[in-house]
Amino acid sequence: MTVRRLVTVLALAGVALVLAAQVRDLLADPTVWPPDDYIEYWAAATLAVRGQNPYDGALLLPLERAGGRDTDEPVMMWNPPWTLAVVFPLGLLPSRAGQLLWLAVNFGAVVYCGARMWALFGGRPERWWVGVAVALAALPTAFALQSGQISPLLLLGAVLFLDFERRGYPALAGAATVLLAIKPHLAYLVWVAILCEAVRTNRWRVLVGGAAAGALCSALPLLFVPDVWNQFRDAMANRPPEQWMSPTLGTVLRMQLGEGMFRLQFVPVLAGLAWFAVYYPRWARRWDWADQVPLLVLVSFVTAPYGAWPFDMVLLLPAVVWLVVRRRAGVIGGLVAVNVGCLACNLLQTGSFWFLWVSPAVLLIYSAEVRRGPSPAPENT
Repeated sequence: MTVRRLVTVLALAGVALVLAAQVRDLLADPTVWPPDDYIEYWAAATLAVRGQNPYDGALLLPLERAGGRDTDEPVMMWNPPWTLAVVFPLGLLPSRAGQLLWLAVNFGAVVYCGARMWALFGGRPERWWVGVAVALAALPTAFALQSGQISPLLLLGAVLFLDFERRGYPALAGAATVLLAIKPHLAYLVWVAILCEAVRTNRWRVLVGGAAAGALCSALPLLFVPDVWNQFRDAMANRPPEQWMSPTLGTVLRMQLGEGMFRLQFVPVLAGLAWFAVYYPRWARRWDWADQVPLLVLVSFVTAPYGAWPFDMVLLLPAVVWLVVRRRAGVIGGLVAVNVGCLACNLLQTGSFWFLWVSPAVLLIYSAEVRRGPSPAPENT
């Protein structure tokens, strides 16, 4: 072994020891980075592993308080039961260990997605790190990682779908969409497009893969909690999302026309479907998922019925990376301005609703770039 390699090995060993010491301190001191939204997934998974109702607030609250969350009300996991198949491992761990594992998984998902999106959208292979830097520099990524939200796994589902589809594995591409289904309303046009493409091309393997993965993930929780689907329906009936003032256009309609009219939340969805009905026929014959998914997710997000919280905005990253690959200075300047605006909203503590402008701003930038046509100097040349 050369001296240089020996020094490198010793340096890496030293870094590993320092990291191990930091992890030990984090495990021992719950006051450092106390759990936020992560606690809902850990508590729900813990109850499910025990065979108890993961949607029962009375059972969740004491568990979440014991897990380190200072709260007087239970933090509910409102995701469908197939989400439990993803978070089950957390229920096998103490809260603090699970929190660090959850951070590592979500951080790794963001890094992987940044690198793969850069390649899928035509970026130069040797500059893959730019995609990673863009993904990590986006403020919604910080919001998701800090709070322990599950949103990075939705992004992973979208990227795996594109990756498997590009590699010629349609069934696996469909299976990957089970991660997008954790919050299906945020990417609803992707499901519509998958169905339309299956009908148009008479190729059903994407749908079959998605249905199989969905059925498996839906059935797994039944092994522990046989009545979990009825428990989920009961929880949604007693505390539906109409209580949430999320940063969506539907919420604006409710604020103007009557907060009790929850059906107004779905009016933007009708607009999104109308847009797709016009858009799809124009592009069907030259359909390319890598070009279409960023826009489909972006329009879905802008017209989502509820949710679309700041930490969910990691789903805008496919559109953002697609734009950065094209290297137009004005476009990149606009994206930087959006990120600075997110930072300002966070520092001013405006509340989540006032992030309403973010996804429409990204959609405007994206639409302007599409109208301008191909970049004069594509990244992949």
